[in-house]
Amino acid sequence: MSASLAEWLARIETLHPKTIDLGLERVREVAQRMQLALPATIFTVGGTNGKGSSCAMLEAILLAAGYRVGLYTSPHLVRFNERIRVGGRPASDETIVEQFEAVQAARGDTPLTYFEFSTLAALRLFAREPLDAVILEVGLGGRLDAVNIVDAHCAIVTSIDVDHAEYLGADRERIGWEKAHIFRSGRPAICSDPIPPASLVQYAESIGADLWLCGRDFHYVGDRQQWSYRGRAQRRSSIAYPALRGANQLLNASGVLAALEAIRERLPVNQQAVRQGFAEVELPGRFQVLPGVPTVVLDVAHNPHAVAHLANNLDSMGRGGRNYAVFGVMRDKDVDGIIAAVKDRFDAWFVTDLPGTRAASAAWIAERLQAGGVVAPRAENDEAGRAAHAEASRAAHVETHSSPSAALAAARAAAQPNDRIIVFGSFLTVADILATRASSPDPSLRRPR
Repeated sequence: MSASLAEWLARIETLHPKTIDLGLERVREVAQRMQLALPATIFTVGGTNGKGSSCAMLEAILLAAGYRVGLYTSPHLVRFNERIRVGGRPASDETIVEQFEAVQAARGDTPLTYFEFSTLAALRLFAREPLDAVILEVGLGGRLDAVNIVDAHCAIVTSIDVDHAEYLGADRERIGWEKAHIFRSGRPAICSDPIPPASLVQYAESIGADLWLCGRDFHYVGDRQQWSYRGRAQRRSSIAYPALRGANQLLNASGVLAALEAIRERLPVNQQAVRQGFAEVELPGRFQVLPGVPTVVLDVAHNPHAVAHLANNLDSMGRGGRNYAVFGVMRDKDVDGIIAAVKDRFDAWFVTDLPGTRAASAAWIAERLQAGGVVAPRAENDEAGRAAHAEASRAAHVETHSSPSAALAAARAAAQPNDRIIVFGSFLTVADILATRASSPDPSLRRPR
């Protein structure tokens, strides 16, 4: 009797003593045994923030253009199947198990991490499907990430900032060099970071990649209603804003259009497909606003750069009542930097434990909040609605909870209808909320179809 997907996932977590073991030798060796070959046009997408959004927009546009698309992303929020999509739909349990069995048969005694095993399974599925395009999201870094065994026809690097410093380096120059290794000689290499590290540019030039830089090779402009893209030879005007929320999404969207322009001889895409793709794109957990009151925003932001964008997006929503944070984070992140980015924006923090050995405890997070000097925002003058009170800063209220769902329930109980609750800090923080909503018997808490 074949093992279930849940049983397989538990098994592949034990195949390697480390959760992360960067390097291509082992995964490339197993891939060669499996004789993997992908005839489709391949996009690889890396970067610190914006990878998932860029992948989602690229998939949506290509699907709208009538192409059959395979998409591999990570991590998942609720179900593993989210990681492997064909034709816009998650792969079934049975299909994934079939690929896992093939990877297990090929690997012999070669140890593979969970991500490496999953990557090989996705590549095997894509190799056996009649696909026009395959989109592969880099898991961590680029140079030594398992996805990088594939030579993409076009590579995109989104924004670059410090994250996973213990693996990639402690500054943007070292991290940019790592991420630039998804570029290939003679092939389009898109960078949508408006201030790319010099190391990325130098590496791309050293290998003879066809480097496209935001602000040099492609540009975007927008007003309150619409935006336009201008590339080397292609213009797309009067485009509605992507369905994904956030001011930074135009950076990601312009990088996607640059990639499509660069690869247009292989995959032509008309303007209607661009419009439809941007209108229909969905990506849970990226400034996702849940229906109902009070307003609840879910965002997987988990480094200072992403959290700063989250703060800007909150500003663009306009001021309401009080703001409450539901915050859970991995201890190996720059937690002090995250706190500093939003230290004076929340009236109360509902901090939470998360599962796993890497997770910070709620008690430890509370200590970091205190050390960071977290204060509640100054109240606005209700009569004038403009001037801030001259009252002294006051300490923000902090509570600890055992799970994100418990923390959210406490925040809801404290909030008034015009208040906002922001859930952020980790994929696991958001995933717990989405999983609870999906399984709730209360229709008002379920995720909309």
